[in-house]
This record gives sequence, structure tokens and C-alpha cells, in this order.
Amino acid sequence: MSRVRFLTAEPIDPAGVRAPILASWQRSRQLQVDADEIELPYLRDPDIDTPLTRTALPVLRNLREALDGQPVSIILTDPAGLVLSRMTADNDLQRHLDRVLLAPGFSYAEEFVGTNGIGTALEVGAPTHVFGHEHYAEHLEDLACAGVPIHHPVSGRTVGVVDLTCWRKDAGSLLLTLAKTTAEQIRQALLAETSVHELELLHEYVRTCRRMTGIVFALNNDVVMLNDYARAVLDPADQAALLSRAPEAFAPGHCTSMDVPLPSGMMARMHCRLVPGTDGTAGLVVHAKLRHPPTEVTEIRPSAPMGQLPGLVGSAPTWLRACREVEQVYRSGDWLALEGEPGVGKLAILRAVQLRRQPVGRLEVLDGGQAGPDARWNGSVRETLYGGIDSVVIQHVDRMSGPRLRGLSAALQEARTAERDQPLWVAVTLGAGSPAAELEPLLRLFPSTVEVPALRLHLDDLPQLVSLFLARLGHSGHLACSPEAMQMLMRSSWPGNAAQLHDMLRQVVHHRRAGTIQPADLPAEARSVSRRRLSNLEVMERDAIVRALGDANGNKVQAARTLGMSRASIYRKIREFGIVVSDV
Repeated sequence: MSRVRFLTAEPIDPAGVRAPILASWQRSRQLQVDADEIELPYLRDPDIDTPLTRTALPVLRNLREALDGQPVSIILTDPAGLVLSRMTADNDLQRHLDRVLLAPGFSYAEEFVGTNGIGTALEVGAPTHVFGHEHYAEHLEDLACAGVPIHHPVSGRTVGVVDLTCWRKDAGSLLLTLAKTTAEQIRQALLAETSVHELELLHEYVRTCRRMTGIVFALNNDVVMLNDYARAVLDPADQAALLSRAPEAFAPGHCTSMDVPLPSGMMARMHCRLVPGTDGTAGLVVHAKLRHPPTEVTEIRPSAPMGQLPGLVGSAPTWLRACREVEQVYRSGDWLALEGEPGVGKLAILRAVQLRRQPVGRLEVLDGGQAGPDARWNGSVRETLYGGIDSVVIQHVDRMSGPRLRGLSAALQEARTAERDQPLWVAVTLGAGSPAAELEPLLRLFPSTVEVPALRLHLDDLPQLVSLFLARLGHSGHLACSPEAMQMLMRSSWPGNAAQLHDMLRQVVHHRRAGTIQPADLPAEARSVSRRRLSNLEVMERDAIVRALGDANGNKVQAARTLGMSRASIYRKIREFGIVVSDV
């Protein structure tokens, strides 16, 4: 049996297991879920007085009456998989569900139970059915379940799951269909309870998100909506500060644009717009840009020159803060550890600081990732440290082995105490979240650490980066990016950061050397909003799907037929790779 072979790490035939189930099994194994035991967290008194439960329970009671004693359990959960309600007409089924803790107060999230209709539906964000041995936990093998996420009609966010569970032997093809119908009835019931004002506010919020980049949020007395960018760049304290000040725009005569100092030290420029309703004001939509307060530079760094570092662009506060902190550490003479995801521009910042602060000085760059087993590498490091170099950057120290790290630490310690005509400045770079234990002895030599933000956290800088990279590629003044292509670039989460953008533009200029870059000129990866780096095989698969969709003018069925895959498979792949079909 495929599941047993998977659990015992034996090879299995992928064709014998549905792809969503196999992916869920792999997630369950990575989460170290017990396959032979069910132990779940328990909440004694879950909150069942919520808009979801008040709206959904009448729908579920009607379904229970319609099933009329059939051995099917109707289950409602919150968005974290916590069971809020269970309606079961069959006593044997109810006793079994009690034994496997599929009952109110217990969470059936995938991280606790592994593959199941509730947790897996939440994980993939789509209707999911799991039959018998497809469950990860062996105690669920006698069951079949179909779970469907419930989406709020205004915010669009998942507010819960409706799940139908029965004996495996009684499961039919209509189980998932019935669950989908029930979820839609609940969504419609939520919509009926939604006021006209909330719908008007939603419409204006969505329109603003499409037109504007940066932070966008909307609110009234009952609803708060924030776009993903706001959630990414603002910590909870900053979010609360903006939300608390926004209602001032409701006051008669109050200015609809205002500067708001944030707890993080940044300043937000908010532009507020009242949304008129059918019988009053529907709410408020706010667009905000982040910047540092004008007094910050003069108070903290009175002698520091204004402007961006040479050779760099970008005005987002998170980016400018990283640049400023690196420059401050360089001026102090302290050695520096620079942390960040691959491709964010760590070396570019260090070169720019060196160019501004010591334009005639010498900077040497060594790559710790290339140290490998070569015993001569530490010797070359010592030669560099004592060779009259003013500044040394050692990249990728987190990729070095233990012996190489110890040798590097010893060489740096000696160089730190050696007599020199000019002080030596050393910086190391490492990836975000690098293991601290192995690096700790080395990092003791570097009293300051600065984190460079990922590109997705300062996407407002992307247009400037595009212009800069086109200039570096020799096309400044000859090639520009159209608004439509720029909008597509802004939608990506850029897991490879600025380096990925540069590589993409290098591909573009091979076939478009003058004029305006259009969406059709962008490679397949620009049509994907995946938040992770894809493997080479996944890249090939994504590119093939994008080409097929382009040839079929976005028709998924025709594209699936061309590729020889099922319609369900192409839908799953589009969702998995984040392919933007509407722009293909």
C-alpha cells in the first residue's frame, strides 16, 4: 500500500497517489506528525458566538434534517482548524469520531493530524476530499471526509471550513459536491448579513489596491481590511498606530492627508478618502507611504551627508535604514555582520559605503562559500588581511564548514590585534536566519549586525531598480518599462530579490533592445507570484504551462489538453506556481 511504503521511506509510484495527497503526506512528514497516534491540543470552551457560527449553524441544521439519519457528520471549524460544531446522526460514527478526537475543542489542522479533509483544505485553500488510506494517521483509515474553506464575502479571507465525514465504505462522489454547496450557502448567508456599507467599502478598497502600490487599508465601525504589503512592512504596533489615527479623517473639516509617527521610528504619510454610502458614509480607504521623519537625520546624524549611497537607488524606509546603519557602523570602525536573503544587495551596500567614505581605499572581497576543502584558503585569507588592504568583505560565511570557520576566526582575531599603519575594517555576509551555534565564535568579533530587507518588503523601489538595471545593461534612454509590465513585476514576491530582477531584465534585453517593454516581453517567471524558489524541474513545468496558456489565450482546458494533463492538474499547478492567468 502506497501510504505504508511512504511512511517506511520506501519508493512509491507517484501515479498511485493523487498529487494533493502526496504533497500533504510530505508536509505531514516534515512537520513530524505521528502517523500511529492522535494527540491534539484541546480548547475547553471555544468561542461559538461569532458571526460565522451564528450564520452557519442554521444552514448546517437544515442540512442535518435533509440527511435524515444518514451516517454523515457535519463539522464546522474556525480558520485554524479548531472544531466549533459537530452534528452526527449515527451513534457508531459519533463514538468513532470521539475516539479520534474529531470533536468540538480539538484542532484538526494538518500540523497536528496530518492529511485530512479539514487541515488539508486549509493548507491548500481549496476544496479537498480524503478517502480511507489517504489519511496520514492510521486511526482515520475507516473514514472519508470532504472539507471546503468558507470565504468571507467582503474580505475574501478564509473564516472557517465546513467538513462532511462519513464511513469510507459509504463515501460517494457527491460528498465533496455537497460540502461545496454547503460552504456556498454559508457564504451567501454571510453576504446576506453583510451591510450595504461594507460592500461599498469593499468595492472602493479593491479599486484602490488595483490602482495604487504601497500600503492600503480600509475600515469602518465593523470591518478592517489591510493589503498584504501593509501586513509585510508594518509590525502590529505600526498597524495599530495607523488604524487609530485614520478615523480622524471623519471629523468635520479635518485634513484628509496627515503625517503619522510610528512606534518603529518611521513616519507614514496617510491619504484618507471617505467612501460615500447609500445613506451616509460607508467607511474610509487609506493609502500610505512610509518615510523617515525630517528631524531624524539632523537629530541622530547631524554630520551625515544627505542622499542615497553612490550607485544605489531606493527610497523605502526599510532599505534606507539598512544603508544608513551600515554607513554608521563603517564610520565607527566596528566590524560588521550583514545579514539578508540571497540577492538583496548586501555586497552592493558595502561597496557603496566604501566608495563614499573612502573612495581611494582598497576593498577586497573573499567568498567563504568557495573555501571548501582547500587547506590553502585560510592562508590566502591571512595574506589578504596583512596585504595593505583597507577593507575586507568575506561573503557567505554561513556556508563554511566548522574547521574553516574556526580557522577564519583565528585569522581575524590575530589581524584585529596586529599593529597596522591604517585600521583594518572587516565585514562578513550571511543568509537570513543562519544557524547561530556554528557561527557564534566568529560573530563575537563583529559587534554589530545589520539586516538588509528582502525586495518584497520595499517593492516601492522596484521602478527605480528597473531603471538602474536597464542602465547597467546598456539600455538607458533606449528602453523603458510600460505601466502594464511594471504592474506585473510589482505583483511578484521576488524570492530571489534584486538579483532575480537583474537576471530577468538581462533575459528581456536579449530580444527587446529599444522601445517599451510590454508584458509579452517578460519571461514566464514574471507571470508567477510564487513565494519560494522553484526547482529546475518546476521552472520547466511552470514555463510550459505559461506558454500553453498564452497559445490558448488563457483557456485552461485547451492548455491542459495541449500539455496532456487533466484539467484538475493544470488548475492545481496554476495555483501552486501562482501563475497569473488573466495577463497571459
